Amino acid sequence: MITLPISDLLLLPGVTFFFKKDVFPSGEITAESVGEDILFIMEKEEKEQMTPDDFYPIGVIGAIDSVDDEGNVRVKVRERVQISDIELEKDGVITADASILPDVDDFPKEEAKALFEKMKQDILRFIKGFPWGVWARGVILHWKNVEEIGCALSSYFNITWEEKYGIIETDSKRERCKKIEEAVYEFMEVFQVGEEAEEAQKEIHEQVYRESAIKKQIELLQQQLDEMHPENISDVRKFETKIAQSGMNEEARKEAEKVLNRMKQEGKDSHEYGMLYDYLDFVTSLSWKTEEQTEVNLQEAEGILDEDHYGLKKVKDRIIQQLAVMALNKKQSGSILLFVGAPGTGKTSIGQSIAKALHREYVRISLGGIRDEAEIRGHRRTYVGAMPGRIMEGMKRSKAQNPVMVLDEVDKLAKDYGGDPASALLEVLDPEQNYSFTDHYMNVPYDLSNVFFVCTANSTDTIPEPLLNRMEVIQFPGYTPVEKFHIARKHLLPKAMKAMGIKAQNLKVTDGALEKVIAEYTAESGVRGLKKQIDVLCRHAAVKLVKGEQKSITVNEKRVQEFLGQGIIHDTILKHPQPGVMTGLAWTSAGGEILFIETSFTKGSGKIIITGQLGDVMKESAQIAITLVKKRYPDKADLFKENDLHIHVPSGAVPKDGPSAGITLVTALTSLVTDTPINPEYAMTGEVSLRGGVMPIGGLPEKLMAAQRAGIKKVLIPAENERDLEEVAEEVKEKLEIVPVETVEQVMKLVFA
Repeated sequence: MITLPISDLLLLPGVTFFFKKDVFPSGEITAESVGEDILFIMEKEEKEQMTPDDFYPIGVIGAIDSVDDEGNVRVKVRERVQISDIELEKDGVITADASILPDVDDFPKEEAKALFEKMKQDILRFIKGFPWGVWARGVILHWKNVEEIGCALSSYFNITWEEKYGIIETDSKRERCKKIEEAVYEFMEVFQVGEEAEEAQKEIHEQVYRESAIKKQIELLQQQLDEMHPENISDVRKFETKIAQSGMNEEARKEAEKVLNRMKQEGKDSHEYGMLYDYLDFVTSLSWKTEEQTEVNLQEAEGILDEDHYGLKKVKDRIIQQLAVMALNKKQSGSILLFVGAPGTGKTSIGQSIAKALHREYVRISLGGIRDEAEIRGHRRTYVGAMPGRIMEGMKRSKAQNPVMVLDEVDKLAKDYGGDPASALLEVLDPEQNYSFTDHYMNVPYDLSNVFFVCTANSTDTIPEPLLNRMEVIQFPGYTPVEKFHIARKHLLPKAMKAMGIKAQNLKVTDGALEKVIAEYTAESGVRGLKKQIDVLCRHAAVKLVKGEQKSITVNEKRVQEFLGQGIIHDTILKHPQPGVMTGLAWTSAGGEILFIETSFTKGSGKIIITGQLGDVMKESAQIAITLVKKRYPDKADLFKENDLHIHVPSGAVPKDGPSAGITLVTALTSLVTDTPINPEYAMTGEVSLRGGVMPIGGLPEKLMAAQRAGIKKVLIPAENERDLEEVAEEVKEKLEIVPVETVEQVMKLVFA
């Protein structure tokens, strides 16, 4: 007897099975094996190393009915058996004892036959709906009983091997057939549901594929129509294409598609159509794709800066340093630059040169006078007339993702009920935040981290501290007469002549003429006023050329007045010195100026009169100066009691304030009480403390240029400002004797020596 272990196969008495030869131990099945018994023992689970405990106690026994030439072994199962004494040989051979288990014949043949016929008919009806049903019908018609149905379909049942063994284990024929019936009908139901679900899924997929194919056909045809008639492209189609090609981030694309779908639903007649159109037009006009970082050529950049701007060595060096850092990091990096200086010193135009050096787009945004935070962050789209902020509007104009953006006049931002624009700029200029800047109008993040920001201001006094901390201040000193001359010769005059249509052979301006224009017709630190005067000169020349009065015009020193009229009146040193008058130096937004502190006693009762539109700081400086002079000259105290003291600073119509007139006031009052005139070629600047110390001031380069222009020879400055002399042009320092002082006593010794 051959013993064969099996698993997950339902074998029942009275059923014939077909096996392949190779499932039996090698050499055990031959043509002579017909009639030999086979004992099937049931494995609990498949293992590499089996033990007797790994087999169920009940199996079946059958006999080999036939063996054909193709290796098919036909086995007819006879009875169920009780297994005992299982032995596993080393060569893989299994032996066991088996005793027959009789079935409980409690299922009458008529009932069994009726159940079989019913199940067979139900199965035949079930297979009709499937392509393989014709083949299966022939097999089903050969089944003879319920057991054959169960064994034939057992591999399809939705039951476990343990449940299948439970059918073999059952003694009762009725109960065994009921279990087979349940398994068969459950199989058909599950199979039917699965087929229906698969068919439904197939229909859904086919519908999706069909819809996709139709859309592609429509898109192709629409594209061909658009190419034939580009003027008839619909707004929706246009924005669909723009959104697809824009390269926006996921959040922005979803928002744009949402607005586009709403635009489709609303239709052209909707009152919101225009707002939706404007939004999509704006976001699709922005550059969303990150641009490749171009190689920074420092030599080329230096050449461009030198060609476009004369002087400004320290400014150019700092810009080159920034570009060098960008070249090493291969990305936008470094501080936000804040250019501070008088109007006309080249702060804005140097931004254009940076853009040219980096081969980037240039965009300028004027922030002067902005009071509403929405001007920076944009308006929310819920408001009528909503617009994006100036930053994102500038990005749209630049048509680039990494332009050089100049934020002009950041010191002119104002705060009111509309919010604080300066605070809104914090996010824009902070590299840690601006990679996801969200404009209220767009309502999606936009990356500003690749933008090269440059800010300009005339003064840092009005810039809030948090904003100022995010920027590196670079001072733009005023231009000296020599620098103005070179700027006029190299840049201003050629540009003016080109703008007026005057050729080089038709107009010649001598060096002496330019120097006279600079000296007698301009009074600022920058070159904006000089440009205006050169423009006036060129316009007068254009009139003469057009009238034919002259074919070639030469403007020399003598002819400057003919073209420009009378020059402006500059403050110059006093021609007749007198007690109580001292020359001071002041800083204005247009550059440096000299001013005179005038003091006088008149008969009275000790009142102090201050005129000249002085601010609170200068009034306090005057009070300190009076106290110091009284302390220094106690014997002159009666002068202050018996007289009224009048302090005046011309020009009376011009407001003046600032912490730099202290020592000038002390010197003027000392001159008054001692009745000692002061050398008019002396000037000074510096705040004073009640202890008599000289404190530092700002704007030293501009003040010294004003002194040199006015003919001053000797200037007293606070000792702490001595380091600022590095910023002063050599030609100015050569013409002035600059003396640092620490105390009022030093000032008095120098002035009244």
